[in-house]
Amino acid sequence: QVQLVESGGGLVQPGGPVRLSCAASGTFFVIYAMAWYRQAPGKQRELVARHTSPGTTDYIDSVKGRFTISRDNAKNTAYLQMNSLNPEDTAVYYCNAVLLSALYRTREEYWGQGTQVTVSS
Repeated sequence: QVQLVESGGGLVQPGGPVRLSCAASGTFFVIYAMAWYRQAPGKQRELVARHTSPGTTDYIDSVKGRFTISRDNAKNTAYLQMNSLNPEDTAVYYCNAVLLSALYRTREEYWGQGTQVTVSS
């Protein structure tokens, strides 16, 4: 069984940086893609950034130039570096991983528990 553990959220002032981490633990899997979603109060969950196994990245327009997703393959960990934060970035951020079972070659999806990022002075 695979588990995603997130860390790094908290309270940050506008303009400040935050780096979120998402570590995938388990055995017999190959990560196909990792992504970050967020859900603000009263809003639908939205895809923020995605990093595929070959290294392709994608971002929603509102975070381009400010957010950077990266992966440390040795640690099975994804990061979301968030700079120049504004109050509109306040949300619960969720880590998402799509992986392939090394035993059965099936595609599975996992979610982290979410971490709160609050941008406020």
